[in-house]
Amino acid sequence: MSALVILSLVVLVLLFVIAGMYNNLVRLRNRYKNAFAQIDVQLKRRYDLIPNLVETAKGYIKHERETLEAVVAARNQAAQAVGRAAANPGDPSAMQSLVGAESALSGALGKLMVVVEAYPDLKANQNMAQLMEELTSTENKVAFSRQAYNDSVMEYNTAAETFPSVIIAGMFNFRQAALFEITQEKERDAVKVSF
Repeated sequence: MSALVILSLVVLVLLFVIAGMYNNLVRLRNRYKNAFAQIDVQLKRRYDLIPNLVETAKGYIKHERETLEAVVAARNQAAQAVGRAAANPGDPSAMQSLVGAESALSGALGKLMVVVEAYPDLKANQNMAQLMEELTSTENKVAFSRQAYNDSVMEYNTAAETFPSVIIAGMFNFRQAALFEITQEKERDAVKVSF
């Protein structure tokens, strides 16, 4: 009888340990998903600013239509990529697609900034200055959000890869999450906004 009680206690303790590890993995997965949602909010704010920026610039730089169209196209691609990534923030292919789209958008915005520099009246425009200030602020918030997301992913991945949690992660299909990282050197350059 006492052997049965001891065995029952061991099984009960083991179940509590397994449940604890499982719940910890769920908590960490939800934390990195929430952290990505914060990136999503900031990127949407950024994407909302871009059409206003393009409209303000349109009146001044009529001969730079290709640049404006490139910015709008890159913005639309980035918005689609963030939507796919938001559906499954830990998916490596979705994150890679988002990083590529964000890189293209940053490049297009960089070209727009070069064009803006060539038009003194546009640089002096009050609306343009305000939009550029908001864009700069949003870029900073995106950077902080990316850092928080990557920290959360690292914590989740570490928990999912360490023993004995790795057993639970494998049993319940907790896959490794992808970081939001820049892979190419040219993508590391921030959009330069200056007046």
